[in-house]
Amino acid sequence: MLVRHVALVSDDADVPTQEILRVGSALQKQVTRDFSPIWDIHATVDGFASLEAVPLGYWPVIVVAEVQGAAGFHSDNNGQPFALVEAGASWSLTASHEVLEMLGDPSGDRLVAGPSPMPGQGRVEFLVEVCDPSEDDAFAYTVNDVLVSDFYTPHFFDPTKEDGVQYSFTGKITEPRQVLRGGYLSWHDPVTDHWFQETFFRAEPEFKDLGVLARQNGSLREMIDARTPETKRLSTLAATNSRLANAITAAGSSSEASAARAQSLRAQIERLQQS
Repeated sequence: MLVRHVALVSDDADVPTQEILRVGSALQKQVTRDFSPIWDIHATVDGFASLEAVPLGYWPVIVVAEVQGAAGFHSDNNGQPFALVEAGASWSLTASHEVLEMLGDPSGDRLVAGPSPMPGQGRVEFLVEVCDPSEDDAFAYTVNDVLVSDFYTPHFFDPTKEDGVQYSFTGKITEPRQVLRGGYLSWHDPVTDHWFQETFFRAEPEFKDLGVLARQNGSLREMIDARTPETKRLSTLAATNSRLANAITAAGSSSEASAARAQSLRAQIERLQQS
């Protein structure tokens, strides 16, 4: 069984190692419990204290102080995937997004065929980005009181809607190729060689013709991300955001419970050592 290895690490960002480890353990649980059974992809997510400590063979998800348009998926000089995540109060949501999309499509070039959402187009090729259609914080959920991203299932590309089918993990996506508010979907039309998007960043969904994408050194995902400037910066949700506030409050309660358990274990260890 092929197991993929992802490293979560802070570099040039004021994110304590303890927080990296806390979020990393939540993302590992999300991958193992939620993502792997649906996508049949097996992976580890481990937190590291520095970029220098990341072993060879791991795909880094790097938390940085500021990204200035460079956020998201990239490929290194050897064609291996890495991702940049901007530090902020809700950086775990972006990290979850990047980890899941990296696992779903390590090359950034995976395409799946299906009927176009745009009237008048026939069969097209969708770029596999498992979190984009439901990426908004309104559809996020928590793992270990850490805010993480919803993601679609392989049924997202089914030709027709069927009762009882799960189209995203949370169930918020209710039919194939549906784009929720704050999300988007990208595809290639082989007839015109143009790339298109359905975006839901405004009051109503919109179709956009991105034209022909001239392949250079980057992947399709890198080129698409560069042409989607309206994508919400999920790392920097306001402190008043209800989902973020609830997660922070729950994490505080969990910390108290964890501290109490640690104290109990230390007391038991002390008794065992004295016996």
